[in-house]
Amino acid sequence: MTHPSGEAGARTATVGRVFRDMPLTSAHYKAGIALFVAFVIEAWEMLIIAFIAGPLSEDLGFGQVATGFLISALFLGMIPGALLWGPVCDRVGRKRTALVSIGAYGVLTLLAATSVSYEMLWALRFIAGLAMSGIFVITFPYFEELLPVRYRGRATVYLASGWPFGTLLAVGVALLLLPLGWRWVIVVSGLASLWALAIWRWVPESPYWLVNQGRTDEARDVLRRLSGGAVGDDVELTIEHGRGTAANLREMLVGGFGMLTLMQVLVNFTFAYGYWGLATWLPPLLQERGLSQTGSLAFIAITALFMIPGYITASSLTGRYGRKRVFLAYIIVAAIGGFLFAAANSVTMLYLASFVLWFFALGAWGVWDTWFGELYPTRLRANGYAWGVASQRVANAIAPTITGVFVASGAGFTGTVAFVEAFVVVAALLAFYFRETEGLELA
Repeated sequence: MTHPSGEAGARTATVGRVFRDMPLTSAHYKAGIALFVAFVIEAWEMLIIAFIAGPLSEDLGFGQVATGFLISALFLGMIPGALLWGPVCDRVGRKRTALVSIGAYGVLTLLAATSVSYEMLWALRFIAGLAMSGIFVITFPYFEELLPVRYRGRATVYLASGWPFGTLLAVGVALLLLPLGWRWVIVVSGLASLWALAIWRWVPESPYWLVNQGRTDEARDVLRRLSGGAVGDDVELTIEHGRGTAANLREMLVGGFGMLTLMQVLVNFTFAYGYWGLATWLPPLLQERGLSQTGSLAFIAITALFMIPGYITASSLTGRYGRKRVFLAYIIVAAIGGFLFAAANSVTMLYLASFVLWFFALGAWGVWDTWFGELYPTRLRANGYAWGVASQRVANAIAPTITGVFVASGAGFTGTVAFVEAFVVVAALLAFYFRETEGLELA
């Protein structure tokens, strides 16, 4: 009899080896749908304040710089939140983290809809960021730990395509509900957390995490469910390098993974700054180019459509050429598109440059979100990913405020966009450091 270890009569196999031989089944599709929609909700929530900022600022009475600071509130909460949730996730599990995080975020968002002052709204957005960090930290590593090796890259990049769908949903909800008032937009955002029920039903716990905790019988049950019954009771499961203590900060920050952590934190920061510094201020920047409020939201909706084929092509290519080549090619072309966008002097040129920018930038994001979590072993994966997310959130927090200062100071469309896009160039240069992970088993 041949076992997942690849040797006749063998009774021991790493989880990664089992996933190397596993087909893609309906259980994978269900888990993918559940986590895809979770990422749609995350994207929607991160963008929604920027899309309702005008009516919101008029109602509560604050200006441009305060608007940027309010947009930053969620991200400021996600910085300590990510650093807290990362080790928690490595200790208590992927599924429990996802459910508690998304549930708490929903309650806090509904409370935010009752805000009677700028200060109250800002505080609740900050605390919601603390809560939301858990689901954001674990979405991609969680999915990767459920997938067969040969499908892992392509499927996880597809998961990342939830971002443009979240963008489109945020634009649609803003346009549909703003006539009723900004509070209704926030209420709908909070009610979206009910999707936690689908995660609870469709997404099993990570077998990598279960084996690392010594819960091998449960891991075998999950693998049997994912494989459609192909994994038998006679397989003894291990993970590569053996079990280890979760959230070993010394090893991750100054030990064997110290340089990896430093480099991925820098890429996450520069890439996020290059994206978010522009995305959060697109409506007012486009209005400076002559578009109306409705016209700028329509522009954003159309550019979000440009992102979808970017993800699809990146997903296909990463399985053929690997993470590194595809990421570097996409991020370099995205930077070129960003500088063309900065120099655009007509609506036609804005659309053409925007297509290049968002098509390649979001394709690169899909590959990066997949890539950097694969570089850590199971015992450190969520915590390592959390440090990357925290650095993204630092960029997300300061970029809207600094961009708001640029806008308020009269730096103009071209100068503001060019400054922001320079960060994308830095991210591309730093990415040469990382090793390829396509086709490798997770440790």
